[in-house]
Amino acid sequence: QVQLVESGGGLAQAGGSLRLSCAASGRSFSSYTKAWFRQAPGREREFVAAISWSGGRTDYADSVKGRFTISRDNAKDTVYLQMNSLKYEDTAVYYCATAPGWGREYNHWGQGTQVTVSS
Repeated sequence: QVQLVESGGGLAQAGGSLRLSCAASGRSFSSYTKAWFRQAPGREREFVAAISWSGGRTDYADSVKGRFTISRDNAKDTVYLQMNSLKYEDTAVYYCATAPGWGREYNHWGQGTQVTVSS
């Protein structure tokens, strides 16, 4: 069974940090573009960050630039999201996703991990 499993979510204070991980199982996604999305209550899911298969290309939503860093370890088939200087508005369920190439549709999704930032 193909799975993307997120971990590392939880409760943090504003100004604090969390590190999310997303590990693949059931098949390899080491050559895929990987990304993080998030969905806050009552809002649509939004893009957070993406990284190319080599790690040489990254993209971030304006709202997280300078605070969040996406990275990957292809040997572990895992993508990470280091979140620093957290804000209340970062509270959301965070999802990882994969796409077969940069700019392609994300067609595999994890179940999500809750991040709650207290003000």
